[in-house]
Amino acid sequence: MTINSFDTVLVANRGEIACRVIRTLKAMGIRSVAVYSDADAGARHVREADDALRIGTAAAADSYLRIDAIIEACQQSGAQAVHPGYGFLAENVEFAKALDAAGIAFIGPGIDAIEIMGDKIRSKNHVMSYGVPCVPGIAEPGLSDAELIEAAAGVGFPLLIKPSAGGGGKGMHIVERLEDMAATLATARRVAASAFGDDTLFLERLIQSPRHIEVQILADNHGNVIHLGERECSLQRRHQKVIEEAPSPLLESLASGAEVRARIGEAACQAARSVKYSGAGTVEFLVSDEDPEHFFFMEMNTRLQVEHPVTEMVTGVDLVEWQVRIAAGEVLTVAQSDVELDGHAVEARVYAEVPARGFMPSIGEVVALRERASNDPHVRVDSAMLTGLSVTGDYDPMLAKVIAWGPDRKAALDTLDHALGDYTLLGVHTNVEYLRLLVNDDDVRAGRLDTGLIERKLDGMAFRQVSDVELLAAAMLTRNAVAPVDTGSPWNTADGWRVGAPAPWKTTLGRPDGGLATVGLTVDGPGFTARVDGGAERSATLRQVSAGHAVLVLDGVEHHFAHGSPSPGPGTRELWLGSDGWSCRLEILDREARLQRILAGIQREEGAADPEVRSPMPGTVVSVSVHNGDHVAAGDVLLAVEAMKMEHQLVASVSGTVHLSSKTGDLVKADQVLATIHVAAEPASEASTENQKDEEA
Repeated sequence: MTINSFDTVLVANRGEIACRVIRTLKAMGIRSVAVYSDADAGARHVREADDALRIGTAAAADSYLRIDAIIEACQQSGAQAVHPGYGFLAENVEFAKALDAAGIAFIGPGIDAIEIMGDKIRSKNHVMSYGVPCVPGIAEPGLSDAELIEAAAGVGFPLLIKPSAGGGGKGMHIVERLEDMAATLATARRVAASAFGDDTLFLERLIQSPRHIEVQILADNHGNVIHLGERECSLQRRHQKVIEEAPSPLLESLASGAEVRARIGEAACQAARSVKYSGAGTVEFLVSDEDPEHFFFMEMNTRLQVEHPVTEMVTGVDLVEWQVRIAAGEVLTVAQSDVELDGHAVEARVYAEVPARGFMPSIGEVVALRERASNDPHVRVDSAMLTGLSVTGDYDPMLAKVIAWGPDRKAALDTLDHALGDYTLLGVHTNVEYLRLLVNDDDVRAGRLDTGLIERKLDGMAFRQVSDVELLAAAMLTRNAVAPVDTGSPWNTADGWRVGAPAPWKTTLGRPDGGLATVGLTVDGPGFTARVDGGAERSATLRQVSAGHAVLVLDGVEHHFAHGSPSPGPGTRELWLGSDGWSCRLEILDREARLQRILAGIQREEGAADPEVRSPMPGTVVSVSVHNGDHVAAGDVLLAVEAMKMEHQLVASVSGTVHLSSKTGDLVKADQVLATIHVAAEPASEASTENQKDEEA
């Protein structure tokens, strides 16, 4: 179906959401135009669009956030409308105004709706006047830190500090005690100013055992407003959603669930009516697990949500299509009575991060990719990934979303677990193993969810570690990569033959934890006799099934692996292995690199080097909390590094005098030394001093 008003639509975004919007535009027969930064010149959304225009350098501020560049791209491409996706300029009122002034349609709500709902303080006060229940707190514009601290006692502890602008959990902080308010407010203002250009903050009472439930609404320009049921988004880490589902298991478990669904849906519609909303939007509510009959308005997102696919899968409604049709002036033909929730859908967000190391962001090049192992119609993958694509630290770390449908919640979770087990992305660390642990957790399976569940469970999660299986597979793949071509000459046969017993082929591998392993392989018929670190002999055979897929038969047991090719060159190389949603990076060390690693380890063990504070990732130093020469205690915050829109605080591991080697604004590399702590020698005891005097006498 072609919308007569729009022949060409520009997608002002990147990544998986740009690809998802382009997919619907193609189905509607509308020409799509992508925009890209220098970092995204080879990106998937650029390849899939009908046309693509460069809009700036890698930094978002110089490309995807440039209103003038987007409008110029519209004029160059002839686009009559812009779909903003989510993030970037999606809820930027100045962007909507600029498009309106240029005569270009904004596929989103009106300017007034964006303005009111974009300010959390104003939006709360606004919807309260329309009878929408809100969380108790203080929400007044322009409050200083001193005024917020004074008001905190009236709000009550624990409380939540929230930025008035923006969303996605950024800048939100829980405060348990009054004495922590000043430092936390400083951090919250810095993050809010950096992320949203506005450091206005407000306070809310922290709802105990909170469930995060949101309602999807659709509204046209002719007064029609409906809701498409709710989504449960309670599985969060640091206020960032990880797994979402529709419908909510909380409402499904209540005897009065249908009545609560109708009330919360009507409250969402009322919030939308209050601003004459147009298009697709989401109204977010907090619901206490201890009192699920009551709900409180949090905010309204005046855009498409990351988790919109679960609503699409249980309703059959293409939300992007309706966004376009409504923006083109069409009447909403779906009535509230037409909306039926069929089955259950669950979505998991795939991030470039290392859960076992505090969710540090990961970057790199995708060396192997398989996102769907089958054509299961109940599995959907929204992704921007391509083999050979470079994942940088310039943007949000979300890479893809895996969504599964089932006739009931258990079936949906089972299907999602299987789909995640089939998801293979090598070259960048991902959270897929962690997602599988979550969807198989007993409380998650039982629907006992709240926004603090992940934080409570994380320490008890058993992440898979590298074993002899992976070490042997890596060694055999490396040996195959370096073995000379067999020309029929015995001198070119890499079988370790010599007078007497065959010589083992050895290699040194670096484990993910920084340790070393030596693997020896001795040819034994079609396979090898293998040893890891001089341990017991084991029978091993490697069979290459296809490019990037190998089977290791170890002591008669098969182990299947996806793998990348060992990186070329001398020194330290790398090899990626993966199976069942888990992956690891192993280092291949030549003799010189192995010696350097051993010597560095000896130095650390002997204490010859001062304790060093290193950046866990590439990023930007956004704050420094100490000065050169300051005495710091173990655990003190020294500085903060930001990457992939997340801030990470680095602390002193020991007490001593700090020497800084970085400053605010510095771009730093992963593992770069940012500060060194000089540990003071312990003063000699009085007894030892007296003994020394006696000896000198």
